[in-house]
Amino acid sequence: MCGIGGEFRLDGAPPDLAAVERMLPALASRGPDGEGRWQQGPAALVHRRLRIIDLSDAGAQPMVDPELGLAMVFNGCIYNYRELRDELTAAGYSFRSTSDTEVILKAYHRWGTACVERFYGMFAFALVELATHTLVLARDRLGIKPLYLAEGPGRVRFASTLPALLAAGDVDTDLDPVALHHYMSFHSVVPPPRTILAGVRKLPPATVRVITADGRSTDTTYWRPEFNRAAAPAMSADEWQERLMAALRTAVRRRMVADVPVGVLLSGGLDSSLIVALLAEQGQTGLATFSIGFEAAAGESGDEFHYSDLIARHFDTDHQQIRIGAKRFVPAVHQAIAAMSEPMVSHDCVAFHLLSEEVSQRITVVQSGQGADEILAGYDWYPPMANVARADAVEAYARVFFDRRHDALGGHLAPEWMLDHDASLEFVAAHFGAPGADTALDAALRLDSLVMLVDDPVKRVDNMTMAWGLEARVPFLDHEVVELAAACPPALKLAQGGKGVLKAASRGIVPDEVIDRPKGYFPVPAIRHLSGPLLDDVRDALTARPARERGLFRKDYLEELLDAPNARRTTLGSNALWQLGLLELWLQRIGV
Repeated sequence: MCGIGGEFRLDGAPPDLAAVERMLPALASRGPDGEGRWQQGPAALVHRRLRIIDLSDAGAQPMVDPELGLAMVFNGCIYNYRELRDELTAAGYSFRSTSDTEVILKAYHRWGTACVERFYGMFAFALVELATHTLVLARDRLGIKPLYLAEGPGRVRFASTLPALLAAGDVDTDLDPVALHHYMSFHSVVPPPRTILAGVRKLPPATVRVITADGRSTDTTYWRPEFNRAAAPAMSADEWQERLMAALRTAVRRRMVADVPVGVLLSGGLDSSLIVALLAEQGQTGLATFSIGFEAAAGESGDEFHYSDLIARHFDTDHQQIRIGAKRFVPAVHQAIAAMSEPMVSHDCVAFHLLSEEVSQRITVVQSGQGADEILAGYDWYPPMANVARADAVEAYARVFFDRRHDALGGHLAPEWMLDHDASLEFVAAHFGAPGADTALDAALRLDSLVMLVDDPVKRVDNMTMAWGLEARVPFLDHEVVELAAACPPALKLAQGGKGVLKAASRGIVPDEVIDRPKGYFPVPAIRHLSGPLLDDVRDALTARPARERGLFRKDYLEELLDAPNARRTTLGSNALWQLGLLELWLQRIGV
């Protein structure tokens, strides 16, 4: 796990080494254990290292192989790197390190861009062919590891974070009106390749981009599950449960690959509890587990310690409760915003940021339960899709998921920021209209698994954990688990109020009290119910000079929200004022 950056020239000029060097401080938290830099011909690469596999200097990056004529920087972990190393050794390759980075180099030389299809893991990498002056950028199937890009005259820059590109300089920081529409409508999700800034784009998940020295660029999408029953054998409900649990056992075991200890972020929900159970089943003892809680607000509880404590006792883990008081909370909100590569409204960001700060003092790698709700229909907007005709799926999805419809948005955004078309609905319609996805629910789960999941919970976990040099691994997003979930009949997923197939499969493995508990979320009451210093900060941001000059929102709408800060909720129950305030707080934080 690391931070990467670089520049690739398309005009024959040398790369701007000073600009690339400026990325390093912005990437430091992702790799606190060292830094490296390399330049040759049209390319310059920089790297910040977090030592997890091959702790020696032999695993340092940028990694250059003069014999193969390749150089690269890499962020992530290839869980099957040992098996691939054995295969490559048998094919005649020799290794000077025990790192997964070197396996990627050799694998690319052996199999070209198709090497990514052999990787089980999370990754973003930039690789340079020294002889041909070709740049190869790649991102893992579920976009667990980020890769941002900024193009300029005669060059392209890339980095693990958007702020690193801003630090390099010469980026168009105008807002992208289409991205703003998505932010306000599509539950604050801005799908790739866009970001909220017009001058920054992100490589889509499951994509390999090849850029040649003359500026030609080609993208290859190498993975896309179909979300239908065509490739799935006819199986009983019991057989689906057995297949799912077998795949999860493998996924959890894969994510124990490390030369340092691995712990678990234990929320007390089924997903993280099952990870603990499967690790215990595989013989892990004294497993480090961590949970977090906040002070209650407006009568809403701020912790789920009852359930996390139950699991910790049941499996005899080395458990740590982290309690966050009011004095610590508001500064943590601003620290979490500073750690965001893009504005992220979810209350979970603050929780993950604080949790990661504490956990990183004891451990470097954790497993986490993100992704189960998106791939196994755990959210409350999925049941309304169950009996919707496929032809009516787009409108049904928008009705249950969109924060604001396009017509309503006209009363919220200032006229100069309004689009003359419904960009978010058009995006959903195009996604739903792609081949595959038999039912309306299949189409919704495909969109959420391949888009919403990537640019909300997955990005949130990456940004907040890596702000403290903590690597988070997500077994529910093992691509084989996702493929199996995509093929599972919708009725099995919707059973028992959602995630039915997982709940049934977990009986006898996880205590029933956790399986049968009401659906929970990372509770952060002080954001759902804005008051005190945090409300003052939101008000100040929305009325500050940069916000007035930007003029994103209608004055009457802002006044309405500020007069009653907790009265207006989005479709999914988020605080509408927080959504606007967070955007301005983030923009002002990055200096826009």
